[in-house]
Amino acid sequence: MSDLFNGGKSDPAVLRRQITKGIVAAPGVFNGISAMIAERHGFKALYLSGSGVAGAMGLPDLSLTSLTEVVEEVRRIKLVSKLPLIVDVDTGFGEVLNVERTVIEMERAGASAVHIEDQVLPKKCGHLEGKQLVTEEEMVEKVQSAVKSRKNKDFMVIARTDARGVNGIDEAIERAKLYLRAGADGIFPEALESEDEFGEFSKKVRGILLANMTEFGKSPLLSVDRLGKLGYSIVIFPLTAFRGALKKMDMLYADLSKNGSQKDFLNEIMTRKEYYDLIDYSSYDAEDKKLKQKSNRIMR
Repeated sequence: MSDLFNGGKSDPAVLRRQITKGIVAAPGVFNGISAMIAERHGFKALYLSGSGVAGAMGLPDLSLTSLTEVVEEVRRIKLVSKLPLIVDVDTGFGEVLNVERTVIEMERAGASAVHIEDQVLPKKCGHLEGKQLVTEEEMVEKVQSAVKSRKNKDFMVIARTDARGVNGIDEAIERAKLYLRAGADGIFPEALESEDEFGEFSKKVRGILLANMTEFGKSPLLSVDRLGKLGYSIVIFPLTAFRGALKKMDMLYADLSKNGSQKDFLNEIMTRKEYYDLIDYSSYDAEDKKLKQKSNRIMR
């Protein structure tokens, strides 16, 4: 039966190897089925956004979700996808010791990388006003704790800095250098405000850099190819599919409520066959029949 579940723990070294070959595009997924759809379209890595986990629960991105809830979502995604998964763990779900447990749990659940940010709890979306930063010393301790607690040296700890939107790009650059010295494998500079800033940051901060191409935020929407040329190794699209799904659901529910039937939009939804093909329903059904036949032979 285990062959039916196509996921499992990915070797974190896979993500590192991908980065050496060129920029890695990681679309945001928010559950198992979205991960399967992303995988079928050729992506080589996935991204789980804290905002996506909260949003799927109908909650804002204000540190309202727990470590347990995010870990469980990682497990569900990894049940059906072998792709490396990068996970947003916000501020690490607490202080230094909480960060240690967070990394242990994420690695056990099958993640290949996490990113931890330097905001004060309760954190905010990185593209909103009113963010506050922890001290450099506190973030250094968190980075060191995260690196120390991983079991696999290839599991990536990425430090996110929100300093650009609080004190400017110069502080973001200095904090990034400090976090790398503390042992971070990569840096995620949140909410850079122009292509020039993306270029300046990559010139002054050497290492694995992650770019966030979220919609309707402060950063310009640059292509994967362009970001690769600017020196970035990973680009994430945290809520692109989630926002698209919400928009479509809103339209369909409105139509259904108004007209009392789905007949007018059948051509806009996935058919039963398409859905069953996506989840490989026939393989599960065949395995179930095979096991029943084997059981019947034993019982004779």
